[in-house]
Amino acid sequence: MIDHAPLIVSDELILRGYQESDFPRFAEFAASHRSYYVGGPVGPADSWRSFLAAVGHWTLRGYGMWVVEHRETGAVAGRVGVILNDGWHEPEMAWHVFDGFEGRSIAYGASLIAREYSARHFGLDRVMSYIDPANYRSMRLATRLGAVFEQNVEVRGSLAQMWRHPSVLEGTR
Repeated sequence: MIDHAPLIVSDELILRGYQESDFPRFAEFAASHRSYYVGGPVGPADSWRSFLAAVGHWTLRGYGMWVVEHRETGAVAGRVGVILNDGWHEPEMAWHVFDGFEGRSIAYGASLIAREYSARHFGLDRVMSYIDPANYRSMRLATRLGAVFEQNVEVRGSLAQMWRHPSVLEGTR
């Protein structure tokens, strides 16, 4: 298992592990209406537990969500990666875009990078994404990423749509 997220640098983005200095942006997102579809809004104590869980996921599972940093400005723009929480059907490709970075294709670009890296280095190909049936923005992003609606599922007592991402590895072996 690895205990730190690998560093990935693209022309526009840096996907990296967590630093304690990232917590204020993380907590700001978790306390805002933007976190509604991922269990929020929540206060600082729950944000801190979730932040530590994100760090620990890398240690326990060997993969997880990266912090997405805008390369030019150094600003923390969101999180992206593959996670598998207790009670989930299988690993999920997930993205969170922080305030001020919507509509700039950051989630799209970061998701493509994370999905490819996760398939090639962690063996997590054809991952799925859980999407709340009312989260149209995530559905549009999933479609742009080439994912297709697969089925409705129950996740921890709530209805979700399961969207399947295309293979990164198919045809490359």
